[in-house]
Amino acid sequence: MAENDKDALEALDALESEAKEWEKDAEIERILNAFRLDAYAVLDLNPGVPESDIKMCYRKKSLLIHPDKTRNPRAPDAFDRLKKAQTELMDEKHRERLDESIADARMLLIRENKWTVDSPELKTPEFAKMWRNKARDVLVEDEHRRRKLAKAMMQEEGREQKRQEEELEERRNKRKHEAEWEDTREKRIDSWRQFQKTKSGGGPSKKKKKMKPIG
Repeated sequence: MAENDKDALEALDALESEAKEWEKDAEIERILNAFRLDAYAVLDLNPGVPESDIKMCYRKKSLLIHPDKTRNPRAPDAFDRLKKAQTELMDEKHRERLDESIADARMLLIRENKWTVDSPELKTPEFAKMWRNKARDVLVEDEHRRRKLAKAMMQEEGREQKRQEEELEERRNKRKHEAEWEDTREKRIDSWRQFQKTKSGGGPSKKKKKMKPIG
């Protein structure tokens, strides 16, 4: 092979490697900038895709940005976020809640703009962008409500735990009091017997003085 041909092939390989690194960097940035509450956005998928598409997309992107295959220092964070999004979408209940929120966002847009489900505006790229932004708002509100509810539940659990601890302490004090009462039982019985004995004249007797007759 001529020296010029060899140099040309090496240059092409370098360009290809550089292009791949650029593609990896671009995907890492896209993932890290994606709205994290929307797992579809993190994986760059349309809502409602089948499970097979989710698996295929995750495999492709995870191989592309895997920390062992790129020098990008942000690759581990992007990989973790990608994995989390895939896990959420593979969870049937989570995916169902996410689909409902995204569907709610679509209906809100239709109502706000007084469209119908057959309006041509719904088929435009502008509507797709509006829908994504509206879905973001709905998901933020849903997350806020979820955290507020979780906080309220934790507070209620804290109150319940405090109540149980107070009941436990009350029972513990009662058992302690009963044990102390039982420990002094014999002493109390002895004291009572001694009292009864003294009361009935069973104590030490005193001799009565003999009375002298008068006169």
